[in-house]
Order: sequence, then structure tokens, then C-alpha cells
Amino acid sequence: MSENKPLCTNNATTEEAHAGAKYTDEMPHLLRVSAQKDYIPRICAVHDLCGYGKCSLGVAIPVLSAAGLDVCPLPTSLFSAHTRFDYFYMHDTTSMLEPYLDAWEKEDVEIDAIYSGFLGSPEQTAAIERLKTMFPEAFVVVDPVMGDAGTRYATYTDELCARMCELAHGADVLTPNLTEAAILTGRSYCGESPDRAELDSLIEGLRQYHARYLILKGIETADGCIENYIVTNGSNVEVVRHKKHDFSLHGTGDLFASCVLAAFVRLGDMKKAVEFASDFVYQAMLLSQKQPAWQLRGISFEPLLGELCRLK
Repeated sequence: MSENKPLCTNNATTEEAHAGAKYTDEMPHLLRVSAQKDYIPRICAVHDLCGYGKCSLGVAIPVLSAAGLDVCPLPTSLFSAHTRFDYFYMHDTTSMLEPYLDAWEKEDVEIDAIYSGFLGSPEQTAAIERLKTMFPEAFVVVDPVMGDAGTRYATYTDELCARMCELAHGADVLTPNLTEAAILTGRSYCGESPDRAELDSLIEGLRQYHARYLILKGIETADGCIENYIVTNGSNVEVVRHKKHDFSLHGTGDLFASCVLAAFVRLGDMKKAVEFASDFVYQAMLLSQKQPAWQLRGISFEPLLGELCRLK
């Protein structure tokens, strides 16, 4: 990960561009419609699709569907396998996104939430901005997928990271890990166990994005736990702690964000949603250890989907 130059500006130009962003306590449209009898909320999931290795749409579709949500995929790339494999094929779908959304617009498709993750090119942020214009009441979840453990993903350029930073402004939910938080704030990566001063500095830097719910995830503690910080409307800070495994797996971030969205719709409480997601990921990692080639293939969770069904 580049640490010598900020990819996201924190200067007056950025502040002026987003001066109109305001926090709100108003109940999101997504929660209002989900409370209607027999209504199935529609989630546009803007992620890549991998043929092998669970991540992105391979996680979002089953998780959100199990919670009773209608997933409408907008695929940003097609991969033979995820990027932790030595060999993978990637097909960039940027050229199809505009006609894809043209067709949706002509058919008067209705969307209640926009949930974005991995992007294949800088130009794809325009498709997400168009979705926000098409569906102004949609609940916007940005999982700013850019890297992990201090390293950017192989396909992420400076330009793509800068566009991801722009996309993050004004999201209803923003879910960076510590690597992504460093990119978003233009700070150096401080490791997975930042001290209190470093953590406070990161959270302060992330407040510029005016997220209704900021979830800074994956802070490792000395006593063997993982902490996820929830900052609501820029001020109220809550911490969810969970036991930590002594290994990591590809796809856990996608699973966490998908579970947060699913549980938030069904429970209507962000802290409870993060608690559910934290425990679900923990149990899925235990299950994954029992699978062949689990360390490379990544997260497995299918036998646990009943937990999401019971949220309804």
C-alpha cells in the first residue's frame, strides 16, 4: 500500500464539495419499507463475481437472500477465482454497466438499498452514482474494498482508490478495515492493533465522510479479541468485542458487511447487527477450517444460513 502520498484529499476543496452532507436521525426508507407486511426489500449488490473462492456476490447473494431480501446483482467484474490465488482471470464489466442500467431505467426497476464492494475500474463509480440518482431514497452501503493487512489488492490503482474515496462520502453505512481506513484518511497504515491515539485519529479522519453509520472493523486487542467500532452520526461511539481466531481468511470482510446489512434490515439496530455479523463470521471461520484447501479457498458458511433465516 502506498503510504507516502494521500490518495484521498482532506483539504478545503473536499470539505467544500461535501459541505451539504448532514447527519440525520430520520428512520431510513429501507427500514420503513421492510416493516410493511409481506414486502421484500430489494438490494442492488454492486460487487464482482468469482467462480471459485467465496467472496463478493458469492457471499452477498446467499446471505441477503437467506434474510428474506431480494438481491439484484450489478456485477463489476468476473473472476475465475479470487485475487489471493496465484493465477486468476479477470473480465472487466465496465462497458456493460451503462446499458445494463439503461434497461433497468426503462423497466422502472425499484431498489431500496445500494450495497457496493469490489470495483473493477475507476469508471465504475459512475454507475453507482447513477444508481443513487435513479433511487434517491435508497439506503447506501459502501464497503470500500481496497486492501487488507497493509496491502492493496492487486487490481487497485491510485486512481481507483481515489474514486473509492469519493464514493464513500455520504454513505449511510461505511465499513472500512484498518488498511482501507488508512487509504480513506491519507494516513500511514498503523497495523492491526493501533493504540488509542492512532484509533482516535483514524475515527476523526473518517468523520469527514459523514456516514450515518461508520463501522471501523478488525481491530485486534492484546487479550485475543476483535473490536469493531460503530460511530453513529459522527458522534456516538459503541464497541462490539468478539473472540478472535489465530488465522485469517479471504472473504470474511464481504461476509461481515453482508451480515451487517441483512441483520440491520431485520433487527433495525446497528449494534445488534454488528454483534450478529461478528458472531456469524466467527462461526463461519470455524466451519471453514474443516474444508479441503481452506486456507486458500477462503470463507465457507452455507450450513449456517439458517441463522439468517431466523432473523426474519
